Amino acid sequence: MTHIRNFVGGALVDTPGTEATLELTDPATGKVFGTSVVSGRNEIDLAMESAARAFQIWRRSTPAQRQEALLKIADALEARAEEFADTEVRETGKVRAVMLDEEIPECVSTLRFFAGAARQLEGTGAGEYLAGHTSVIRREPIGVCAQIAPWNYPLMMAVWKIGPALAAGNTVVLKPAETTPSTAVLLAETAAEFLPPGVFNVLCGDRETGRALVRHPHTDLVSITGSTRAGIDVATVAAADLKRTHLELGGNAPLLVFPDTDVADTAERIADAAFYNAGQDCTAGSRVLVHQSVHDEFVAALTKTAAARRPDVDYGPLNSRAQLDRVLGLLERLPSHARVETGGTATGPGFQLAPTVVSGLRQDDELVQEEVFAPVITVQSFADETEALELANGVPYGLASSVWTNDVARVARVSRDLDFGCVWVNTHGPLTAEMPHGGFGHSGHGKDLSAYSFAEYTRVKHVMTRFE
Repeated sequence: MTHIRNFVGGALVDTPGTEATLELTDPATGKVFGTSVVSGRNEIDLAMESAARAFQIWRRSTPAQRQEALLKIADALEARAEEFADTEVRETGKVRAVMLDEEIPECVSTLRFFAGAARQLEGTGAGEYLAGHTSVIRREPIGVCAQIAPWNYPLMMAVWKIGPALAAGNTVVLKPAETTPSTAVLLAETAAEFLPPGVFNVLCGDRETGRALVRHPHTDLVSITGSTRAGIDVATVAAADLKRTHLELGGNAPLLVFPDTDVADTAERIADAAFYNAGQDCTAGSRVLVHQSVHDEFVAALTKTAAARRPDVDYGPLNSRAQLDRVLGLLERLPSHARVETGGTATGPGFQLAPTVVSGLRQDDELVQEEVFAPVITVQSFADETEALELANGVPYGLASSVWTNDVARVARVSRDLDFGCVWVNTHGPLTAEMPHGGFGHSGHGKDLSAYSFAEYTRVKHVMTRFE
């Protein structure tokens, strides 16, 4: 049986007296293959104190030194891609080829982007804004960052978090999700060769571990990627001590399909966006809004392409039995006016759910309002652009959306009025390290990726010197 330990102060550690563990399950088979430690007060204190000590060193490193370290971490990750893929597939059931061909290259690219960002921090120029005084704006690291990662992209989200934090000169204590701790620990082991001890630490544990990290007096900033419920919990705990927060939370993306598109091609592309990573993606194309004149044709095309998806080739299982049961519960509670066009059933032997298309839903239905986080697409019809926008914006989330049309004027109008942090046009889902990712409303606040993310891991200080 595999046992995953914490990584603190540059090494794997065992804490005497720690007996609590969590089981690790392969979602593709439903079988337990290992355990991980549940970190309590002693483990948390050890990691936070290590990060606080290391901050006094890392904060004074030069941008060039931080760049060099991140570039070396990226190279090492790239060289160990097979090992990282095997480790993550065991805990997530992901399609291995997707890990190797798409996710790990994106992780490497993101680290290299933030390596460059470390040496390109912009700010207001020094000057005499008051007679006889020179003002300088300093961008400084914040301190110790407690970062909480989700289970849908364990490695990628770890990279998204440590990249800007380390580039800016902060130190990190990262808590991976309970079900997927292994690649975070492996990443910390890989990075340790290039970082001072304590700069990047990983603590395994449960929700209470996360809450304790947020409350800890050494924590200066809290970053979480997770559900809206988890984000509210973090924000509530952090508010008691006025800690800075970075919240990348749930999504329920609308995809607005207008009648001037190629219906078959659009249905195929939307299925790709909805079923990637078994739909376990906060930007997944889960809520399709189609003009009434092509609604039936689109539903037929989408149903056909969904039914043709192959398990273990086009998609993998859901993360856990609990997640599968939650989604099956949503489908079992469908109102009588809804219709399951295809899918809707568990296929086993692990936690797989057949790709699902549901039509006939109304705006206040649970499946429309809730983030599903599974290979499930809902389809609603609209009569005109105004109604399309009302339906699209009529949920609490505001992370991602897309518009499918060949009308350039419509693109300008609709992208302006969609209340989402990202709007794609005639595509859905592509991300790049240079562009920001983050939402509004119940999708949280703050940006991942890009220079915007880098800036969020800095604080602004004004230094004024009198010279007359």
